[in-house]
Amino acid sequence: MKNRVNPELREIIEAFPPLDLDNYKATRQAAQDGLQAMEIPLDESVSINDEMILNSYDQSSVRVRIYDKKEKSGEALPVLLWIHGGGYVLGSPEEGDILCQRFVAEANCMVVSVDYRLAPEFPYPAGLEDCYAALQWVYENAGELGVDATRIGVAGQSAGGGITAALALLTRDRKGPEISFQMPLYPMINDHNNTPSSFEVTGNFVWNHDLNKKGWSMYLNGKDGTESVSEYAAPARATNLSGLPKTYICVGQLDPFRDETLDYVTRLCQAGVDVEFHLYPGVFHGFEAIAPDTAIGKQTVDEYVGAVKNGLHPVSLVENI
Repeated sequence: MKNRVNPELREIIEAFPPLDLDNYKATRQAAQDGLQAMEIPLDESVSINDEMILNSYDQSSVRVRIYDKKEKSGEALPVLLWIHGGGYVLGSPEEGDILCQRFVAEANCMVVSVDYRLAPEFPYPAGLEDCYAALQWVYENAGELGVDATRIGVAGQSAGGGITAALALLTRDRKGPEISFQMPLYPMINDHNNTPSSFEVTGNFVWNHDLNKKGWSMYLNGKDGTESVSEYAAPARATNLSGLPKTYICVGQLDPFRDETLDYVTRLCQAGVDVEFHLYPGVFHGFEAIAPDTAIGKQTVDEYVGAVKNGLHPVSLVENI
């Protein structure tokens, strides 16, 4: 398998420490320590602020991290709800600081990143409902935030991509708030964990079959693979994909989520949803996040930024951004 990896990624994946979900608290702490040790470059044109909002589903508090332009033009900007990855068990909004600043500066939008609750302490639907609460908060406070409530996008990587796909279904079925664009990046959407690609990827490739089983089991409180799982927990189970927003989606050829993503893309197209899809050869799960300075990493992230710009702005306005 490693002979199939893009040559510029081989040394990086060899050095990447395997994730340990059996000791998920220690893994979370190690990630937090690593973030604190990094010097995150700050864009002088972008402000970053945290705010607490209410989740009326269970009266809990949710932290959102808001990235915005410091100098306002007076126009109502579109807004992107960003949902971090981590197998529903790991991750934090701060991991997206660099990318979210780029979205603001280059795609001319506000970004609201959600610090949703994580499994196993908070299994489904806690994380999804936290993200839905953030979406509602953005919609209801659009005027105060200076954003356009008719141009709300949702995006995320891995588990964040799974929640993105779930939110698109949930908002459609709850009749709002309406999402105008979704960007589920290599999304974690199939709790059955039974596709050819899920069995194909077994070694240390950031995410693999065994980690996927553990992540789903934690998120679904041991009910993964059973008949009781909702399509809002595992969007691959959804039978009706009509009425969903225009979509940008990608996956690596060596990602365990390759086949569930391919199936999802095919069914979106068959349901009449406008889709742009990228399959990256020779890359594993989360490659652009751990190797952002490689040529393939830069290309991929540039394409994310372009997709957000095109997804949130009418074609007639894109050239003026």
